[in-house]
Amino acid sequence: MLAAEALAGLAVEAGGYYVDATFGRGGHTALVLQALGREGRVLALDRDPQAIAAGGKRFADEVRLTLVHASFADLGTLVPAHARDRACRGVLFDLGVSSPQLDDPSRGFSFRADGPVDMRMDPTRGEPVSAWLARAGVDEIREVIATLGEERFARRVAQAIVDERREHPIVRTSQLAAIVAKAVRTREPGKNPATRTFQALRMFINDELGQLEKGLAAALEFLTPGGRLAVISFHSLEDRVVKRFMKQQTEIDPALADLPVLPAGAEPRLKLVGKKSRAVNKEVDSNPRARSALLRVAEKIK
Repeated sequence: MLAAEALAGLAVEAGGYYVDATFGRGGHTALVLQALGREGRVLALDRDPQAIAAGGKRFADEVRLTLVHASFADLGTLVPAHARDRACRGVLFDLGVSSPQLDDPSRGFSFRADGPVDMRMDPTRGEPVSAWLARAGVDEIREVIATLGEERFARRVAQAIVDERREHPIVRTSQLAAIVAKAVRTREPGKNPATRTFQALRMFINDELGQLEKGLAAALEFLTPGGRLAVISFHSLEDRVVKRFMKQQTEIDPALADLPVLPAGAEPRLKLVGKKSRAVNKEVDSNPRARSALLRVAEKIK
């Protein structure tokens, strides 16, 4: 989504070194590779081993691409290890869950088909949502659903989950969706009652906002001056983190603004590139998920 806009935002140079922090199925990586010359290189990461396996097959003969099974929270160590002193000209983040993950019932991301309540982006690490729901207290569950799902019926949902697990372990997505549907009194037209709860649990179990904060901070450090940071987000919580980060790095702290000389490290390190971008109607028509996509781009100054 927003592929052309993201590519334009990165301002790809033929011989540059670029990082696709969220490989997915390689759509953005493919576009960057097309814009590169023989000397250009791409480092692509994904938490999902299935994504890396698919990428290995798709780009089996592409010597300019390095694929790594890792979280973008670890960019600070991964890029120096793989770049081999090459200056990084751009980093792209395409946040959220991918279509292949949503469409595979065995991953447990969606309430539209029955599957295990897992939701891990990396199923080789951590615990599934079902394990956490089996032991978390009602207040802890409520806090996650209220904060990350912005669900106004969070307490009712949390209590319903705890009541249900006393009788039956909550291990199937259809079971969880039914519990939520009974607890949520009203919902926006056209939206499934379980939408906000599933979003919250997925974001929590994968520490998505915490990972994003770490990834953005790391990208700022290894980007070379003039390099671009492009981030595609899909809902307000993600975009809030991105917007706050870019604001902090593009503006002088008001408390220091009147000083004749700014302290070391107080100068802006980024400048915004254009305005935020949204998908055009044609892309939304072909892919409804693009409706909520939002792109922000910034360039490193120093």
